[in-house]
Amino acid sequence: MCIVCFSLIASVGCNKGQDKQAGEKVTGDQDEVLVRINKYLLQKDIELIESYAQRRDWDVTQSQTGLFYEIYQRGEGDSVKAGNEVTINYVLSLLDGTICYSSEQSGPKTFTLGHSREESGLEQGLLMMRVGDKAHLILPPHLAHGLLGDENMIPARSVIVYDVEVLEAE
Repeated sequence: MCIVCFSLIASVGCNKGQDKQAGEKVTGDQDEVLVRINKYLLQKDIELIESYAQRRDWDVTQSQTGLFYEIYQRGEGDSVKAGNEVTINYVLSLLDGTICYSSEQSGPKTFTLGHSREESGLEQGLLMMRVGDKAHLILPPHLAHGLLGDENMIPARSVIVYDVEVLEAE
């Protein structure tokens, strides 16, 4: 897959002998190639996620943004809302099972929804939950750490998995 992507990106980078100046717009042909590359990568991410969930017998739902989630235990607390300060227990892992971060290592995570540097997919998932809920959240790269990863534990273009429990939302 990487060789195919590299070849497509390299072909986009070739400008057929024309010198381009900084800031010049991508041509229509290059734009079409980039769209095809993105669609291809997105489809591959979806296939990986669906296979991962199926192997674990998770009954995930895909949101309109591409977040896959399963709320597997319902709590009885208040619904999480934008602007809430939430506290969660979590395990963040890669599809290969590598645990990158967890509340067991660093304690529960507390942040304000909509005003944090957390992954947009995590925030989207939490907004579907209430205090006491437990869920699996599978974030494709565009809802996680994108093209670069987190430059620490999460590699570039990684799908990440949160196993999360909402402890508080105020």
